[in-house]
Amino acid sequence: MIVVLIIVALALIGAPLFVIVGGATGAAFIEFTREIHSFGDLGAKLINPFESLMGKDAFLAVPLFIASGAIMTEGGMARRLVDLARAALGWLPGGLGITAVFACMVFAAITGSSPVTLIAVGSIMFPAMVRGGYPENFSLGLVMTAGSLGCLVMPSLILMIYALAVSMSAGGVESQDMFVASFLPAVGVAAILCAYSVVVGLRHGKREQFDGKRLATAAREGVWAMGLPVLVVVGIYTGEFPPFKAGAVAFVYALIVTTVIHRELGPRRVITALANAGRLMGMLILIIAFTFGINKLVPLVGVEEKLTGFLTDNDIGPIGFMLLVNLFLIVVGALMDSVSATLVFAPILAPIAVNTYGIDPVHFGVVFVVNMEIGYLAPPVATNLFVAAALFKKPFGQVSRAILPGLGLTTLALMIFIFVPTCSKGLVNLQRGDAFYESFPWDGTPQHAAKKATGADLGEISEEASKEAIEQGKQLNEMGDDYYFQNDDEANEADAGVEGEVDLEGVQL
Repeated sequence: MIVVLIIVALALIGAPLFVIVGGATGAAFIEFTREIHSFGDLGAKLINPFESLMGKDAFLAVPLFIASGAIMTEGGMARRLVDLARAALGWLPGGLGITAVFACMVFAAITGSSPVTLIAVGSIMFPAMVRGGYPENFSLGLVMTAGSLGCLVMPSLILMIYALAVSMSAGGVESQDMFVASFLPAVGVAAILCAYSVVVGLRHGKREQFDGKRLATAAREGVWAMGLPVLVVVGIYTGEFPPFKAGAVAFVYALIVTTVIHRELGPRRVITALANAGRLMGMLILIIAFTFGINKLVPLVGVEEKLTGFLTDNDIGPIGFMLLVNLFLIVVGALMDSVSATLVFAPILAPIAVNTYGIDPVHFGVVFVVNMEIGYLAPPVATNLFVAAALFKKPFGQVSRAILPGLGLTTLALMIFIFVPTCSKGLVNLQRGDAFYESFPWDGTPQHAAKKATGADLGEISEEASKEAIEQGKQLNEMGDDYYFQNDDEANEADAGVEGEVDLEGVQL
């Protein structure tokens, strides 16, 4: 009861989200556990997870990609991408709609953010589509739906945050695997939206004339903007660099392109862009840190065990579990912002999916993130709807009606992704040397079971690895510091491990 009262009180006075999450987490520790005897105990419960988070390499990718996206957005990359896509695709039936989908997908790969993609690309494409004779509600719904592709295209912040959220659970995944696994679902959703655009374009809208000179000029102007997502995707997919190094590469690339090559950003505008990104990152860090405290609270109050017991007692099976979870996530995504929903519920649901129903953690992660994509679109609390209503100055009721076709198509795609794990696991399997096709665990038996033939589950493996690491640490301490850097390669590896204007302030990711 105390937790609810604190949440309501903070919400009524207009407290920021991170204050609400922190206050609710602290109150929950006091009300539901017996481990808080002083303010110092409470501080330790909330600060220790934060220290653990700061030590994760994957976390470094989040601020780096936010900064690179801010610079690219400020530096006019969206306009160049739209011009290139329009010159190449505008002559097709539904060409402007296809252009919007393609531009959103590519720009999402630059910014990693769905709302920022909607702002940058939608502000250009929505007026162009209306002027081109497309129905207003169709144009509105398409740019909102295509903008949500930011959830699925690397370097999506939600993909990285999901990997961070489950990193300490049995459903843990690598962010690099999540990036690779999300590629086919992103292409699939984009293809469905393009087909929808063609159907509408055959009845409405004007087809633009193809102009080779215009395409050549747009390609020359947009080649550097196109280079960044290609560099990031190829680098991560081939394993040349992990996501946190890809973030550094993207940031340096964006800085050089916008300041040296295009010369659209001077020192003052670079500082402004980084300041906006810093405010956004500051809020995000605090939300992530406090929700890591919630993740510490969950096992203390036995939420996972109780939920697992309820599901097992009712014998709903893998099919029932996935349908129930997706219904739950769609509702949650419509009521909470996607970052908070991911951080709170992913660590609870992922271990149950893996341990109880044999669902692959990467597959479950992609399905979870697609639900968060739907959460950006589903009323009443859908980030992209509020952004679109403010950006295009349309009533919220109109944008809610306009999104229904796109919401239906995305939900249809979700159903395919749920029961055809190959959509998410195919490319990951090829990387691991497994068969491309992977069937759904209809009977709860995990696929590629040969890798688990030892009979040890992830928790046992983690425990054994921890014990082994402690023993090795004791031995290394006895051997002295000279052991650690026996050659230059090891020293370098150690160093590596240590290592359109849009205002982003207030935009939820």
